[in-house]
Amino acid sequence: MRDIAPVLDAWLSGDGPLALSTVVHTWGSGPRRPGARMTIDEEGRIAGSVSGGCVESSVVEAAREVIESGEPRLLRFAVSDELAWGVGLACGGSLSVFVERADRQLLAEVREGMKRRSPVGLAVVTSGPNLGDSLVQVAGSPGAGAAALAEVAEAALASGKPLAAETGIGPVFCDVILPPESLVIVGGVHIAQTLCGLATGVGYRPVICDPRPVFASAERFPGVEVVNEWPEEGFERIGLDASTAVATLTHDPKLDDPALALALESPAFYVGALGSRKTHQRRLDRLKERGVSEAALARIAAPIGLPIGARTPDQIALAVMAQVVASRNGVRVG
Repeated sequence: MRDIAPVLDAWLSGDGPLALSTVVHTWGSGPRRPGARMTIDEEGRIAGSVSGGCVESSVVEAAREVIESGEPRLLRFAVSDELAWGVGLACGGSLSVFVERADRQLLAEVREGMKRRSPVGLAVVTSGPNLGDSLVQVAGSPGAGAAALAEVAEAALASGKPLAAETGIGPVFCDVILPPESLVIVGGVHIAQTLCGLATGVGYRPVICDPRPVFASAERFPGVEVVNEWPEEGFERIGLDASTAVATLTHDPKLDDPALALALESPAFYVGALGSRKTHQRRLDRLKERGVSEAALARIAAPIGLPIGARTPDQIALAVMAQVVASRNGVRVG
């Protein structure tokens, strides 16, 4: 859903029908997971994808028919070994795609929740007499719709993952749209410039926190959110949640130390700090004096970044971004 968000915003501000195609089942090593989406308008223009290309044309054809008829459809594909190999898979499998005419009210609710950075569940009945019945549920708010849909949405939101379930009203698929991961970078230094580009490229929202305008400015970081405040105020404005990574890059204890102390108190999934092992040991001593526990200090990734032998600022940024992604994916490396 995040991939096609700009298209949805344009569509919601205009007119004309739009079809929404959603992967509701796929093989284990498929190129697109359940929840992957593709939009198709009445002119046949598309955004997003539901596979590596092997079923896209069939889905587009079905979507145009759904736009015309208004009747949703569940498409099932058996992908041969030969075809699967052509799209980068080791073997074939099965793929199910639910195609429906997009509902403006529901998608407006989804986009509103996404803009508030709230987890959103989007549940739909994929077959049977209740085919197409759907519900949007924003975390912390009740959804308006069938109780069975709400139950699946609540379970999916609790797990943070898409969920398929059999219910009394038919099979239900619920996608979960989580807030995009944020990378809060303390220090508008050279490494941060490359790191912002890498973060954006892999779907993260980079934010620079640095009270020094000479380092952190719109000119040095075009298109990036810049917060010219000390970490104590800046972090409160930014908000650190379970989808946030924090990287301190200044080498200045006046900035890095309070930033690390606050980050370690938060649910941020990653906290990293630039500096040598000796620098980090001195940093740990200072943080202990601040009252930070040993358990919290053990969370700090330092020296920051994967051990790839990085020497230049660009290489260090690459090592940092790779470590952030690995941490988010639950992979322990380096």
